[in-house]
Amino acid sequence: MKRPPPARTHSQRIHAALPAPAAAPNSAPRLTARLLLRPYAPDDAAEFFALIAANRLRLRPSFPAREAAASSESASVGLLAQFGRDWRTGRLYVLGIWHRTGGRYLGDISLKPNWHAPVSLEIGYYLAAEAEGQGYAREALAAAVAFGFDTLGVARLIIRCLPENPRSIAVAEALGFQLLPVRARPAWLRRVLGTTPVLHYILRREEQAQT
Repeated sequence: MKRPPPARTHSQRIHAALPAPAAAPNSAPRLTARLLLRPYAPDDAAEFFALIAANRLRLRPSFPAREAAASSESASVGLLAQFGRDWRTGRLYVLGIWHRTGGRYLGDISLKPNWHAPVSLEIGYYLAAEAEGQGYAREALAAAVAFGFDTLGVARLIIRCLPENPRSIAVAEALGFQLLPVRARPAWLRRVLGTTPVLHYILRREEQAQT
């Protein structure tokens, strides 16, 4: 006689993995007052690579994997194809950012889901150096917040910021993200990454609905 599986604890029930959405979210462009955000197409590889190549030293501390993966235009073609597969499977949602007037490519914003209840998305974004300081990051983040809460139906959004990046912190706080308690890194991680902590900001669905 087969024994029944052991009952899950309350903690296990709360943090059980949920399936990714059965259907990929609509990939139609998302428009703001000045910006167009959409998944990348294969012919975006040249400008995607050019922006990273021109901003490598700026991007490396916060986006080391992205900067390393986009080592050439041909490598960028493969990377954009992977983004497309990730979108369809719910592993990662990556949107390029373009200016609606003139179509200038400005940067990138991505949302990485954690399909454990309560479902969360970690948001990362970057802009070309010449596009900073004009409110584009805040505008793109507002669109990403709407995508996360309204389209994907997640419970909370997370942003990680380095303390030495005050612009990124200001953008998160402007959209209502709140700083979580800062935790010291364990000794082994301090030896690898140093002692400077990464700041985690959170926005919960119920808090966003009240704003």
